[in-house]
Amino acid sequence: MEFIQYETQGRVAVLTLDRPEARNAQTPQLLRELDANYDRATEDENIRVIVLKANGKHFSAGHDISPEATKNWKTEVDVGKSGLAGLYEWERKNYLGMTRKWRDLPKPTIAAVQGGCIAAGLMLCWPCDLIVAADDAWFTDPVARMGIGGVEYHGHTWEFGARKAKELLFTGNRIGAEEAERLGMVNRVVPRAELVEQTLALATQIAEMDPFALSQAKRAVNQTLDIQGFYTSLQSVFDMHSLGHGNALSVTKGELAILMDLEGMKKKV
Repeated sequence: MEFIQYETQGRVAVLTLDRPEARNAQTPQLLRELDANYDRATEDENIRVIVLKANGKHFSAGHDISPEATKNWKTEVDVGKSGLAGLYEWERKNYLGMTRKWRDLPKPTIAAVQGGCIAAGLMLCWPCDLIVAADDAWFTDPVARMGIGGVEYHGHTWEFGARKAKELLFTGNRIGAEEAERLGMVNRVVPRAELVEQTLALATQIAEMDPFALSQAKRAVNQTLDIQGFYTSLQSVFDMHSLGHGNALSVTKGELAILMDLEGMKKKV
């Protein structure tokens, strides 16, 4: 594994994003490694809780849209050759598919978030059952700047409530850890220096519970949300997201230029 560290502490597996020099921006390789390590922790009968954390100042800057990463990404999906259909299928499998899978893992998951959590960074922490945020954490989904209504995993309405979700998507503004906790998106806000310690303490406490009871409790809550429409909303809004790609392609004659504008915006925050 190049971009994900894996370690265990008692009954807790700790997965660490390890691209601090790129603000833990996500490449296809990073996502595949993360998925493989989620599988590893899930299959280990000694593990009861999974923690996701990140090295460096920021949790994740979202998808890596640097020139080199964009070039490498296009080797997987040739937008010019396969068109929107190819992009749709690739994102359905690798973005929506993976995040949905992580959300429904049978073991409790906890995200420890510090610094910036931008756009697709939300798709790493939102599938987790609990979120512990450092007091310097902030969250934003500014992809309306790209001509797209939001990232592939539409948790916004469920995480923030309808009106706040609209405000954040319309403006691209960031939301701080304390407001995120007030809205119910974050479980706890802790000092930055204590983020890992307090997250592991919470994970260790949960790991003392019966594993079958934990899986059933998680399933009960997730199934309730799905009955309320969470699953179907993810599917339908993903189609809207894909339509946004079509808009970006038609307006910019290719997404690279507007992606670079977003990269410039990220460097300012």
